[in-house]
Amino acid sequence: MAEASLFGDQEVGGPPTLTVGELAARIARLTASAFPGDLWVEGQIRNLSRSANGHAYFDLAEPTAAGEQPRAQVSVTLLAPERKHVNEQLKRAGGAVRMDDGIEVRIQGRLRWYAPRGTLQLRMSGIDPAFTLGRLQADRDRILAALAADGLVEANGRLPVPLVPLRVGLVTSVGSAAHADVLSELTGSGLAFVVRTADARTQGPDAARSVVHALHRVARDGVDVILLVRGGGARTDLAGFDTDLVARAIAAMPVPVFTGIGHEVDRSIADELAHSAHKTPTAAAAAVVSLVRAFLDRVDERWSQARRAAAASAAVADARLDRRAARVGRAATRTLARHTDRLDGAANRTGRGAGRVLDRADHVLDASLAAATGRAERGLARADRALDALAAQVRAHDPQLALARGWTITTTADGRPVGRLQDLTAGTELVTRFVDGTATSTITTVDAAPPPPPTRSAP
Repeated sequence: MAEASLFGDQEVGGPPTLTVGELAARIARLTASAFPGDLWVEGQIRNLSRSANGHAYFDLAEPTAAGEQPRAQVSVTLLAPERKHVNEQLKRAGGAVRMDDGIEVRIQGRLRWYAPRGTLQLRMSGIDPAFTLGRLQADRDRILAALAADGLVEANGRLPVPLVPLRVGLVTSVGSAAHADVLSELTGSGLAFVVRTADARTQGPDAARSVVHALHRVARDGVDVILLVRGGGARTDLAGFDTDLVARAIAAMPVPVFTGIGHEVDRSIADELAHSAHKTPTAAAAAVVSLVRAFLDRVDERWSQARRAAAASAAVADARLDRRAARVGRAATRTLARHTDRLDGAANRTGRGAGRVLDRADHVLDASLAAATGRAERGLARADRALDALAAQVRAHDPQLALARGWTITTTADGRPVGRLQDLTAGTELVTRFVDGTATSTITTVDAAPPPPPTRSAP
């Protein structure tokens, strides 16, 4: 009895023998019969390559994490004419989607058997950009919700930024426009920035792991702040910054992370987790420059306040010295005038006498003159000593002379003098003025001197 074959042929006495061409033709007919028209397939792009003649080839796989073997995949061919149509579809969607490894897509095509290579191929003819954007947004929302539940969204934002963040860690693709923009901004500021750069892949399926590795590397270098930057691109180009891996690495950083990722309209999960997010790489670098300039402006203002206070104190001392000198001069003049009047009276009385009276008057006159002169000289001497003492006090209170002798003047950051230990606490910022400049310090501990032991009375 004849047995019906799989392909409808009648064979007697065993299975048919086919040539490779006949087998390929039958597979092609079966494929065309089972899938006569276009179909939509969703999956993850892998092994994307582009040929010189404009064709593109890739595998469309079941989505898996980076480095894992997919459970199923199919070869996709995008010929040059259809590729042009697909690019037009992507442009009409605003250029937010770019086909690249690791991107999940929904594509249109026909399933065909390619006999020369013996492979089953999906001949791509269209793409649904909204599907990719929707998956990106759904993943973004899911990751942000998980991070918020773990209390990590504000973790990096709560870290204090150093007053003078001159040691900057830079995580970016070395040689990129973003890398050049940041270095140009920092170097052009004229400030003494020290930059520790860690190269990272900022696009593709390996971007997230590369960025995390670079973040940990610069953090170990003891930097004050980290700049995580990348230039603009399609939404899919920035997918590495929308991953849970990068987000949790930023939350775990021991120093503030400033981001400058993409264009002004882009906002990634990395931006949400960072201490502060900026529109561009240049803007992120400019924010660090502004922090250092603001500190220098505050230092200049404190020095100006101290200089004005010293000048005011010197002016008050000079005015007091002038007033006291004037009073001493007037007192000496009055004393001399009184003695002169007494001398004139004695001379008149002496002139009215004669003989012995005149002699006695001469003696009295000489005595009175000597006494008046002595008292006047003593009065003037006391006045000179008082004037010298006042001048010495003024000089002793001159801040500049005290500084020149090796003394220093210490005030708080707002200009208040420091006189007692009990006025200070840990964390207080002090400004110490020397003859050749100022130094700013912060108190870490305050140790009061132990009280002296009680003195015992002698028995």
